[in-house]
Amino acid sequence: MGVKKYNPATPATRFAASLTYDELTKKRPEKSLTTYFHRTGGRNSYGRITSAGISGGHKKLYREIDFLYSKKGIKGSVQSLEYDPNRSANIALVLYEDGDKRYIIAPMELKVGAIVQCGPDAKIEVGNSTALKNIPLGTMVYCVEMEVGCGARIARSAGNYAILAAKDGGNAHLKLPSGEVRLVNEECYASVGQVGNAEHENVLLGKAGRTRYLGRRPKSRAVAKNPIDHPMGGGEGKSSGGRHPCTPWGEITKGLKTRKTKKSSTRKIIKRRK
Repeated sequence: MGVKKYNPATPATRFAASLTYDELTKKRPEKSLTTYFHRTGGRNSYGRITSAGISGGHKKLYREIDFLYSKKGIKGSVQSLEYDPNRSANIALVLYEDGDKRYIIAPMELKVGAIVQCGPDAKIEVGNSTALKNIPLGTMVYCVEMEVGCGARIARSAGNYAILAAKDGGNAHLKLPSGEVRLVNEECYASVGQVGNAEHENVLLGKAGRTRYLGRRPKSRAVAKNPIDHPMGGGEGKSSGGRHPCTPWGEITKGLKTRKTKKSSTRKIIKRRK
């Protein structure tokens, strides 16, 4: 999928860049696999803003993706490659031999008409899914489960993949996209390959309006606010804040570790990302 740049006819198009979507084969989603996308606008049940910077956005339907690997042992054929407004990766519509249809995350090099399979007997080919114990070392995988049966959690966004580095004592050593090395039960399922649409990182929105289409509201700088609204606000003239960057409630940001020290999965991390 290529990247399309625009002539500088307006200030908005001067730096804008979008995808060509030439690999996609279908515009409308499968109706039986869509559901209403409820948005909160960043507000809680009392109507008060609890998450700043969220509001608006284009109307869209949610596509139900089969992250749970529910069609084990049944072959399916790829019917179409589609755009999904809820994620950076593209999705593929698969028709299985029993007549069911499912959406999966589309990997690189997946074509319409390709046969995909999930289960212990699946071949090690792009788009197929099986347990980590059945996958050779050094293979790129995506949509990896963190716990057996919990569904895909790791490496799901455009262009991402994890590398199966080793197997030891019933666990697999996965090198994650962040550089972290983590232990994952080798019974966990994963798909072979790399998530497609890697050119997504080259998209440039070009104007504030395209950011609003995504449901993001503008944010004011903390130092531009009044002291009543933010600890870093106020001051005569232009002030740099005069303290460590913090939230409106005084909690330190930019460097403060927020991970729980007693989190149970910490023992499964072999190498930190930093």
